[in-house]
Amino acid sequence: MDQLIQIAYLLAASSFILGLKFLSSPETAPRGMLLAQGGMLVAVIATLLNYGIVSYGLILSGIVIGAAIGTLMATKVQMTDMPQMVALLNGFGGLSSALVGGAEYLRAQPNLTPQAVITIALTVLIGMATLTGSLIAFAKLQALMKSAPLLFRFQHGLNFLLFLIALGLFAVLTVAPGTSFAFWALAALAAILGFLIVIPIGGGDMPVVISLLNSYSGLAAAASGFVLSNTVLIISGSLVGSAGIILSQLMCKAMNRSLANVLFGGFGHAETAAQTVAGDSAEKAPPPAQPEVQSATPEAAAEIFKKAKSVIIVPGYGMAVAQAQHTVKSLATLLQAQGTTVSYAIHPVAGRMPGHMNVLLAEADVPYDQLIDMDDINEDFENTDVSLVIGANDVVNPAADTDPESPIYGMPILHVEGSKTVMVLKRSMKPGFAGIENPLFFKPNTLMIFGDAKGTVERMVAALA
Repeated sequence: MDQLIQIAYLLAASSFILGLKFLSSPETAPRGMLLAQGGMLVAVIATLLNYGIVSYGLILSGIVIGAAIGTLMATKVQMTDMPQMVALLNGFGGLSSALVGGAEYLRAQPNLTPQAVITIALTVLIGMATLTGSLIAFAKLQALMKSAPLLFRFQHGLNFLLFLIALGLFAVLTVAPGTSFAFWALAALAAILGFLIVIPIGGGDMPVVISLLNSYSGLAAAASGFVLSNTVLIISGSLVGSAGIILSQLMCKAMNRSLANVLFGGFGHAETAAQTVAGDSAEKAPPPAQPEVQSATPEAAAEIFKKAKSVIIVPGYGMAVAQAQHTVKSLATLLQAQGTTVSYAIHPVAGRMPGHMNVLLAEADVPYDQLIDMDDINEDFENTDVSLVIGANDVVNPAADTDPESPIYGMPILHVEGSKTVMVLKRSMKPGFAGIENPLFFKPNTLMIFGDAKGTVERMVAALA
């Protein structure tokens, strides 16, 4: 039986690897999901065949309750709330690993070895930090707390001190594995660290944070696999952990920033770079005069669309908030019917989680070949009649190229300003999550169309129709 279980685990692990490979393309992603789900089913069945299972009744109860909660969450959650759901699921993964570690610590006493207790403690440390960090990310995304960074004096010093204390608790457990106080103190300390690590990170960096927390949950699962000597947990957790780290690095590259800068920089603060550099003198000096913005009605915008031969749509978080993706698809359909070429420019960090815009547009059945990455579409803006920016702000801000004092300087952006006409759909002139003004709004070829994105696009569709 043990050999059959190990073979099943090998098949499951292989399906995870192949499923991850298929996820690299939108066309093959559904096949990859089915393959990975099938592998997980095989792994669960193989685990249930293990003679060491204590109570099938408890396991069945857990499956039923978990399936009911998961089904309810999946059917009720709005696509605009998907980042919050992903953050919660990362936290649940960390919690499950921490519970496995805690249960194994209680079960193995008093025969704990130093090697075993260190593995268990590492599982609990990563799991609890992932749980509380994910809860803070959820609270920021759900607007239960301010999305701006929460900073206080000696914050990094406190984090470093707590980290040193954690190392000390590890040392105590190595010498005396049965020291329960050190173990549970480490669990509590990990929960505090997770909280303190995420609160200084601003809302604009949430995509990176969610990806990083996903990686943490994978590492916690891999550590729990070592605790339980479970091969499939080790492999699957390692896949999630490494994929999350790679994705985090790619997203940081897309913002021209290091991962350390995201974690410790407090980016997203409402204070502008000019205020930071100038200090108190900025308060005394009057702000420079800004040119007037050019505003237009949706009906006037529709008249411009009627003459356009090419249109690039740039979606942002504002489209998600307004749930305008289906209306945007209707607009694109009308434009294509009149012979206009339509494509969508996707910035890697647009939205609040990795691939946020792709998920929303896929829900509206936008063809995958119309979704074009930033690097592949930036050269097209100069030959485009109209760029329609829907709720995006920082990812189209020219200050990233022109203002060395801007906090987003050096960040790769979508160069929409090169289009003949730029239409920006926003509720107001309020800055984005970076908290800085966007010079794009004042350019002579930019039209500001104020209002809810969904309602505005609906009026455009009506005028075109």
